[in-house]
Amino acid sequence: MKIIVLGAGAWGTAVAMSAAQHPAGHAVTLWARDAAQAQSMRTEAQNTRYLPGIAFPPSLSVADGDLGTLLPGADLVIVATPMAALRGMLQALAGCTAPVAWLCKGFEAVPAGADSASFGLLAHEVQALIAPNLIAGVFSGPSFAQEVALGQPTALVAASPHAQVRDALVNAFHSPSVRVYANEDIVGVEVGGAVKNVLAIATGLCDGLALGLNARAALITRGLAEMTRLGLALGARPDTFMGLSGLGDLVLTATGDLSRNRRVGMLLAQGQTLAQAVESLGHVAEGVYSARTVVQRAQTLGVDMPIAEAAVALLDGRLRPAEAVAQLMGRGPKGEL
Repeated sequence: MKIIVLGAGAWGTAVAMSAAQHPAGHAVTLWARDAAQAQSMRTEAQNTRYLPGIAFPPSLSVADGDLGTLLPGADLVIVATPMAALRGMLQALAGCTAPVAWLCKGFEAVPAGADSASFGLLAHEVQALIAPNLIAGVFSGPSFAQEVALGQPTALVAASPHAQVRDALVNAFHSPSVRVYANEDIVGVEVGGAVKNVLAIATGLCDGLALGLNARAALITRGLAEMTRLGLALGARPDTFMGLSGLGDLVLTATGDLSRNRRVGMLLAQGQTLAQAVESLGHVAEGVYSARTVVQRAQTLGVDMPIAEAAVALLDGRLRPAEAVAQLMGRGPKGEL
């Protein structure tokens, strides 16, 4: 297969490396927007900025510049940009005939003064608006870039209403180190990927305040309930949230030391400002970007998401860490479901 990965951040790089090491011998090109970064990766045979010390497979090619020279003959195009850049990338790919899959997780934030009806969307909703003719889907699941780049065992989900996309992702990535499961429920897979980042900020807060493992378990479990409620309201299947892109990704992101979103919550608990916490990461934390939009969509649909709401209040500076915890614990009693 000829596979093009657009975006040379940590996750895009890791995915490109995984495909390039596939036993089928795929021809993989990693495209970087920044020409200087691309040249550095070609020279050093690694992504020093995001995955230092992990060497590229010899077969991985690195490119920059005009996308038009890369796309002809492609069997699969992977969009590895953050959610904020997805809209522009889909516009550039509007005429692409190959299957397209994105890696980003979140709801698109609503720019100040913009029409909320055309923003605040999940990735597949952005694609339907911007490039409706694309045959597209999402590649998601519990995965840290560093572990995928090192070839450690990982299970992912290829979600799309189009069998052509699901099959392309399975053929591209299913290997001795990566197990790929196909799923038609793109709504559920995307909701899981978006909401778990917000919940991981709350769990990081819990860990940063040393509230204990009981509190962490409660947050994860009740967070899963919030995620499921929102997904069902948007048309997802309930069983999706018990799978890799729901429970699996939530547990990983809420408890793993490599989680950027969890790290944001921990730093806020230690007294850092949001700006300081984000700057210290050096990477995008999608939960910070999409948290407000998650809550906005939930409120529009009448979905109760108290943990996500507390995380947004924390990010906006309307609550201090201890106050966010007190607000959640002070809610009145209710049935579990």
